[in-house]
Amino acid sequence: MNRRGFTVVELLIVIALMGILLTLGVVNLRSTQVNARDTERKTDISSISLDLETFYKSGTDNTNTFGRYPSTAMTGATTIQSYLRDADLKAFTPPGATDANSGFVVATNNTQTTSGVLPQPTTATYVYQPLQQDGTLCTSESQMCTKFNLYYKLETDGLIYMSTSKNQ
Repeated sequence: MNRRGFTVVELLIVIALMGILLTLGVVNLRSTQVNARDTERKTDISSISLDLETFYKSGTDNTNTFGRYPSTAMTGATTIQSYLRDADLKAFTPPGATDANSGFVVATNNTQTTSGVLPQPTTATYVYQPLQQDGTLCTSESQMCTKFNLYYKLETDGLIYMSTSKNQ
């Protein structure tokens, strides 16, 4: 016979192979996107830490007080910029957050563990915990905030991580 074309079995095999390859491609793409967002979170935390260390060394434009970190009064984009004059607000906005107002929150307790800090960070929030020398939460500018912790959550493993100040 001189027939040309493909049999049904051949077509099914090709369709099945294409489906497998497509599935592998989608899974790989998703994994790459998750890794990219986690890398952005780590970079943001490093940038925020650097901004806070700069504040510790030089204070703000309005004061020559230095040797301390901002208290829990540093909330929202406006106050972040008033405390950390050279800070890029994009670093305070995690992937998945709309802006620094919703993505950067302050801790409400002084528990210095990744499981005990409140509120718990999500993949769309970073938590800032300023502390006094004795480990109590630093809630006002009249207090001496001598250290801080930053908490963030990664998508790849679902774990919460903590970054500490240099002056612990």
